[in-house]
Amino acid sequence: MKIIRALALLILATLTFVQCKSTDENQQATYNKIQSDFITPTDDNTLWCYWYWIGDDISKEGITKDLEAMKAAGIGAAFIGNINPDEKDGKVPMLSEDWWDHMVHAVNEGKRIGVDIGSFNCPGWSMSGGPWITGDKAMRYLVHSETTLAGGKKIEIQFERPKDEFQDVYVLAFPKDKKEERYLSNKNSSISVSPTVKNAKALLDGNKNTGVDFVRPEYTIEINSKQALTARSITLLPGKTNLIVDCELQAFVNGKYVTIKEFNFDRRDFKGQVGPIPFGPLAISFPPVQSDKFKLICNNIQTVRSGGFSEIRISEVPVVEEFLGKTLGRMHPTPQPSWNSYSWTSVKELSDNQLAIDEAEVLDISDKMDKSGILNWDAPEGEWTVMRFGMTPTGTKNSPSAPQGKGYEVDKANRELVRFHFEQFIGDFLKRIPEESKSAFKYVIADSYETGSQNWTDGFEQSFEERYGYNPKKYLPVFSGRIVGSVAESDRFLWDLRRAVADDVAYKYVGGLREIANENGLKLWLENYGHWGYPSEFLMYGGQ
Repeated sequence: MKIIRALALLILATLTFVQCKSTDENQQATYNKIQSDFITPTDDNTLWCYWYWIGDDISKEGITKDLEAMKAAGIGAAFIGNINPDEKDGKVPMLSEDWWDHMVHAVNEGKRIGVDIGSFNCPGWSMSGGPWITGDKAMRYLVHSETTLAGGKKIEIQFERPKDEFQDVYVLAFPKDKKEERYLSNKNSSISVSPTVKNAKALLDGNKNTGVDFVRPEYTIEINSKQALTARSITLLPGKTNLIVDCELQAFVNGKYVTIKEFNFDRRDFKGQVGPIPFGPLAISFPPVQSDKFKLICNNIQTVRSGGFSEIRISEVPVVEEFLGKTLGRMHPTPQPSWNSYSWTSVKELSDNQLAIDEAEVLDISDKMDKSGILNWDAPEGEWTVMRFGMTPTGTKNSPSAPQGKGYEVDKANRELVRFHFEQFIGDFLKRIPEESKSAFKYVIADSYETGSQNWTDGFEQSFEERYGYNPKKYLPVFSGRIVGSVAESDRFLWDLRRAVADDVAYKYVGGLREIANENGLKLWLENYGHWGYPSEFLMYGGQ
């Protein structure tokens, strides 16, 4: 038996050696072919290049000379990008009939000369937009207005419209939390800033349009209340310029100041790519502390010329920590997010369930409001917070483009709208190319993702419920920082929200572009990475 086993092992070892040797030889042969084909490109293995038409400064003669030079250099494919850095019209106005003739000429000459042609899927290099994308087809995010109503009677009010460009989604009502009225303000507190700044009281006036400017690298803000409150959160709102601050919140407890929380405040923007609310609030929760004196120590302050806080709110109500980032209202502020840019520190669960909204008490009263925004509701007894939710465009547009080629970026979570966008530009191009030249037009190009985030779309409630088995509607108060159910439950909902958006960007946006490109005999070429507010995952995104 031992002899048979030894022989079997010897045979196996021999086969493995032969197989490994064969594999090594195959790998070497493959490498040698890659190396030789790189040194001496063949017709089916050539270099490709971006072919930027800068500022519409183009001519048919120049197009022909470019393609002939490419062919002579061994370049086999050229990707046309219509780039207008100053976003002004050029010699051949974009989208004019003359401009389309130049685009078709490039394909005709590519066919004749032997250089395949690709085109970016919209004007500019970023990313999938144009004047045909109206607000109801754009990347959108949830906004809201809210009011407090006394129940036990029939209510009829005109509800504030949160934005001019706005699509209603829901009207939700839930019992008002009295603790929301317990926060530090000019009515119950005094404030001082050292070194002195102008108008320190603006930090507690409830008006986000007023505030202070920091011109030094360090400040200490002291707030003294007329009576103690049990603080559970601080919310900081910046002005309208970039601001980075290392913060330390202290409270006066048992005769001395103690540190409650240390955190970084970072509000920067780059042409809207950080997200739809780049200068939104930073909300921080902490274990309850009772005090009538608080200090906010601000160090390592960085601003653009000048900038500072517009509001500081220390409140008895806990918040969903960093809810703005978790709802995709604002994302990573630099071109290169790191692996942990969207990881947040876990917050301890509430000891008192009454500090959170009971999801069973969140009522959908959308059918009580008409199209003009008038709410008619037989409100139950008690005080109610009523929130009007809707979608508005994120404002991100394709760029850099001539004015007539510029418009909203298409909704990245809607396959039908992605198809619509394709038809308006690439589809229009295809109709103009002669049949005998179409074989030279082979590629549709999508540049690196630089369009920020979105967090809602048409039919999102239904698709979300199909994915996760529960309705997202009752959790929408978290978009205001309120906790629904529990800290963990609110964070889990927001995880699902971000997961849904990440999947949609990959499968509905890129996957949708690929599908319609393939249907038209084209391949999709993608820069499978993103900058700033990138809401998906590189490998999943590029895998489509």
